[in-house]
Amino acid sequence: MRIFQVIVMTLALLALHPAAWAQGAFGGGPAHIAAQLDSESDSPAPGGATAIAFAMTPEPGWHGYWENPGDAGLGMTVQWTLPKGVTVGPLRYPVPETLLISGLMNHVYEGPYAILADLKVARDVQPGTRLPVVARAQWLACTDKVCVPESGMLRLDLVAGDGAVAPAQRARFDTWRTHLPRPLGPQAHYEVKDGQLRIAVPFPAEAAAQDVHLFALTEGLAPYAAEQTVTRTNNQMVIEMPAGEGIRGEQVQAVLRTGDHVGFLLTAVPGAVEDPQAAGQAGAILAALGGALLGGLLLNIMPCVFPILGLKAMSLAKAGGDERSVRREALAYAAGVVLTCLALGGLLLALRAAGTAVGWAFQLQDPRVILALLLLVSAIAFNLAGLFELRPFGGGDGLAGKGGAMGAFWTGVLVAFVATPCTGPFMAAAMGAALLLPLAAALAIFAGFGLGLALPFLLLAYIPALRSRLPRPGAWMGRFQKLLSVPMFLTALGLAWLLGQQRGVSGMTIGLGAALLLALLLWWLGARQHGGKGGGLIAGIGALALLAGAAIALPATAPPRAENSATSVAFAVEKLDGLRAANKPVFLYFTADWCLTCKANEAAAIDRAEVRAAFDKAGVTVMVGDWTNADPAITRFLESQGRSGVPLYLWYAPGKEAVVLPQLLTPATLTGLVR
Repeated sequence: MRIFQVIVMTLALLALHPAAWAQGAFGGGPAHIAAQLDSESDSPAPGGATAIAFAMTPEPGWHGYWENPGDAGLGMTVQWTLPKGVTVGPLRYPVPETLLISGLMNHVYEGPYAILADLKVARDVQPGTRLPVVARAQWLACTDKVCVPESGMLRLDLVAGDGAVAPAQRARFDTWRTHLPRPLGPQAHYEVKDGQLRIAVPFPAEAAAQDVHLFALTEGLAPYAAEQTVTRTNNQMVIEMPAGEGIRGEQVQAVLRTGDHVGFLLTAVPGAVEDPQAAGQAGAILAALGGALLGGLLLNIMPCVFPILGLKAMSLAKAGGDERSVRREALAYAAGVVLTCLALGGLLLALRAAGTAVGWAFQLQDPRVILALLLLVSAIAFNLAGLFELRPFGGGDGLAGKGGAMGAFWTGVLVAFVATPCTGPFMAAAMGAALLLPLAAALAIFAGFGLGLALPFLLLAYIPALRSRLPRPGAWMGRFQKLLSVPMFLTALGLAWLLGQQRGVSGMTIGLGAALLLALLLWWLGARQHGGKGGGLIAGIGALALLAGAAIALPATAPPRAENSATSVAFAVEKLDGLRAANKPVFLYFTADWCLTCKANEAAAIDRAEVRAAFDKAGVTVMVGDWTNADPAITRFLESQGRSGVPLYLWYAPGKEAVVLPQLLTPATLTGLVR
C-alpha cells in the first residue's frame, strides 16, 4: 500500500538528512504547519509560572500529530535553550482526532491547535531580568498521501516582572486549555480476558459523552485501528477492544475522548471489570418523554402562558356544545405548540451538529429575539386590555371566540416560543437526554414537551365533563380578559429587564421606547377600529419597521459583568478544579436572567440569610455560572453533566464527586449540605 511507502520514505529521509529539520519544511519549502511560540504573560513573576504554547496552524488538507501518533507519524520534539533560573515542564497536548488511512489509525490534529507547557521562574531571579527562551522544535506535517518533516527555531523574549496577563492573552490561552484532557480523579481498572482488553472508567451516568474513543499513552496497550466498543451502566463506562502485546500487568495511561476536543486523562490499574449491562434505550426514551410531558404541563402556570390559556378556556365556554368547533380549535392550538417545539428542537440539533455550542433556550440568548418578544407580548397585553383587536392571533372576540382555528394555531406558536426557555422540574434530564439520543427519539421528546404544554386545552376540549364545569358566558368574560392583561404586562416588563441585563441600560431604554411607540401605533389602530375603519396592514408594517429600527440601534456587545461579588465567584473550570484540588467545599449553580425557576430558587433559597451564614461558617465557595448570554464554556460544562439548559445545582463536598441537587430548592436543602 502507498501509505507504507510514504512511511518508509519519510523515515529514510529523516535518517539520511537530519539537516532538513533546520528548515521550515524538508527541501527548504514553506512550512505546511505554521508554528508560533507564545506566552500567556510577557513578564512572569519570580517564584511564579506562566503558560507557553506552540500555536500550530496546518494548511488545508494537512495535519499534525498527537504525542502518541498512532500507527504512523511523529509527535513534536523540542530542544530548549533557557536562561538561568527558568525551567519548562513537559508538553501538554490537546485531545486529538482520529484519522484512518488505508487501515492505519493516526492520532492527529486537522485544524489549528496548541501544545502547552508551563514555564517557571526561580525566586532568586531579579525583577527586570531579561529571559530569552529559545525552542528548536521539530514536527511532522502530513496529508493522506505525503509526509514532510518540518522544524523551526522559535523564540520568546520575556522579562521577569509582576506576572500580569493581558485580557486577550488570557482568553486565548483559556480557549486552548479547554481542549486539554482533564484529569479523571477516580481510578480506572482494566483486565485482559480471552485476548480482549476491557477498561472500566468511573463516569457519571448523567454526564454527556459523544464520539467516545480511547487514545492510549502506554505503548502496546491495544492495536490502534481496532474497533472499540463502548457500553455504559450506572456510573461506569466500559471500553472493550483487542488487547495489545505491551500489557504486562502494570499501570497504564490513556486519554478518553468524550466530545469534540473534550476528554479526560485517566490512569488504569489491573482489576476485575464486571460485564456491562447495556441499558435499554427504549426505557431511557420513555423516561425522557415522560419528563418532557410533565415539564411542558407545569409550564402552563407561567405568567406569560396562563393568561392565554385562560382566554382559550373562555372560548370553550362560549362554544357550549359545539364539539366539532371546540375540538378543531384545540387541535389547531396543539399543532401550533407541538410544531414550534419541533422546530426549535430541530434547529437546536442542527446548530449543535454544525459545531455551535448552544443549549435549550438558545433563542433567548439573542437580544434581538428578546426585543421581538417584548414588542409581541406588549401587543398581546394591550390587546387583552381592550386597546385594539389583534386578529392575526385571534385577538378580542377572535381570541376568545369559537371560530378561531387560525388564531388558536398562532397562539400555540407564541405560547411555545415564550414558554420553552425555562427548564423546570422534570425537563432538565429530558432535554439532556434528547441531545444524546438518535434524531427520531430526540424529536419525539421535543414533541412530547409540546404535547404537555398543550394538554390542558386538549383535555378541556375532549372531555365534556371538564368543560361543563367552566363558568357560563357573560359580562364577566370581558372583565376577566382585561384582568389577564396584568400578567402579560408584567411579562413585558420582565423582558425589558432581561434586555437590560443583556445589553445594558441603553438596550433596555431602546426596548421600552420601542414598546411605547408600539403602544401609540396600536392606540391609533384601536381608534380606527372603533370607528369601523381598517388599518391593520399599516400598523403591521409600522410594527415591523419599529422592530427593525430598534434591533439596529441595540448595542452590539453586552455590558461587562462583575467576575465576583461579595457572596460568590464567577464560574470557570480552572477555578473549580483549583478549589476541588484544595479540598474546598463548593456549591456551583447555573442560572440565567430569563429562567423563572432559577430566579425563584435564588430568592427563596440561595440568597437567604440563613443559607449564607451556614455556607460562610463551613467555608463553602458559592460559584455562579451565568448563562444569560451565550457562553460556550458553560454550554460545554452543562453538556458534561448531561444537561442542555438551566437551572443546574451541584454540590462538591471536599474530596468527592459532584452531587446533583433538586431543581426546586429550599433553605433546608442547602443548609443540610454542611451539617
